[in-house]
Amino acid sequence: MIAVLDDRNVQHRVSAGDRVLIDLNADLTVGDSVTFDKVRLVTGDAMKIGTPFVDGATITAKVTRQDVMGPKLIVAKFRRRKNYRRRTGFRARFTEVQIESINA
Repeated sequence: MIAVLDDRNVQHRVSAGDRVLIDLNADLTVGDSVTFDKVRLVTGDAMKIGTPFVDGATITAKVTRQDVMGPKLIVAKFRRRKNYRRRTGFRARFTEVQIESINA
């Protein structure tokens, strides 16, 4: 069974047992259970497509790691002929959750 969940306007394609990096949620701790009720699509015996969300569908997940650092992104600023060059780095922070069940 595959589902598409919506977490704060970011969509993730998940199935049971998957580990997903969601945007950092500082209120959660390791071992907490999270329920996502904004499910856009559920497949299985029959496909259910929401308008915009599937009624009654939820996804249950458990927090496995908190405050995971994403890959470094380099931000470069450059102005030609002005001797202006700046390089900075940015690493996004995530919370890792493991999908336990998809209820449709």
